Amino acid sequence: MPPATSFSVASISFGPNAPLFLIAGPCVIESEAHATAMAEKIGAIAAELNIPYIFKASYDKANRSSVSSFRGPQLEEGLRILAAIKKHTGLPILTDVHDVSQVGPAAEVCDILQIPAFLCRQTDLLAAAGRTARVVNVKKGQFVSPWEMANAAEKIASTGNEKIILTERGTSFGYQNLVVDMRSFPIMKKFGYPVVFDVTHSVQLPGGAGKSSGGQPEFIEPLARAGTAAGIDGLFLEVHDNPAQALSDGANALPLEKLGPLLKKILQLAALTREWDAPAQ
Repeated sequence: MPPATSFSVASISFGPNAPLFLIAGPCVIESEAHATAMAEKIGAIAAELNIPYIFKASYDKANRSSVSSFRGPQLEEGLRILAAIKKHTGLPILTDVHDVSQVGPAAEVCDILQIPAFLCRQTDLLAAAGRTARVVNVKKGQFVSPWEMANAAEKIASTGNEKIILTERGTSFGYQNLVVDMRSFPIMKKFGYPVVFDVTHSVQLPGGAGKSSGGQPEFIEPLARAGTAAGIDGLFLEVHDNPAQALSDGANALPLEKLGPLLKKILQLAALTREWDAPAQ
C-alpha cells in the first residue's frame, strides 16, 4: 500500500491525521445572492462546530436529465460569482469541470477542481486538471468499481500532481437506483489519497421523476453516519435552504436547518474513527 498523501488548501489539511472536512453547498449556482447566502450560512455552522469547510457549487450542470432543465449561469458568469464568494467569505472553493477548455479558467478561481462521476475515465480531462497543480476531486462513476479508481488517480498523478481526492457517490443498482458499498471506502483509502463520501448524490434516484431525478433524503443521516464510522476523510453534502424550490437536485438535498444537528453527530463518530484531537462538543 502506498504511503498516505498529505496536502493542504488554505488552512485546511488533508491526510490521515487531519480532521474530517466538509464539502457543501447548493448543487448549482442559482443566483449570486443565493450562492453567497448559502456560503455564509453553511460557513457559520461549520465555524461554530470547528469543522474545516469548502464551499461547492456548479456553474453548469451539463448532465441534466432533460434539455429543458436549469443548468446554471455557465462558465464566465459562474466563475465571476465564485470568485466574488471566495473574496467575500475567504472560503476555499470547489466546482466541476466538464471539458478540457474549462480547466484553465476554473483553476484560476477555484481551489479544488472536481471531475464529475460520468467523466471519471476521461483521460484528457483528468490530465488537464492534474497539470493545473490544483487539488483534483474525482467522483467515482456509478458504473465504476472502487478498485478501478486507482486508474483515475494514476492519470492525475502522471502529471506530477499528487493532490488527489476520491469521492464515493453510489453505484447503479438496476434502473434509477443507487446503492453504497461501504467496502469502497477502505478499498480506495489503500491508494493513499483522502476519500470523501458524497452522501446526498448517493440517495438520488437518477431520472426517477421522468425529466428529473428523484431522491430519498430520509437516508442522508444513516448513510452519513455509516460512512463516517467506516473511516471517510471528508463528507460531501448538497445543502439548500429550500429544497422544494431548488433548481437542481432538490429531491436529494439536505435542508439547511438539518445541517448543524447532523454534523454534531458526525463529529462524535469522527472522533472515534480518526486519529486527531477532535474539538470539544
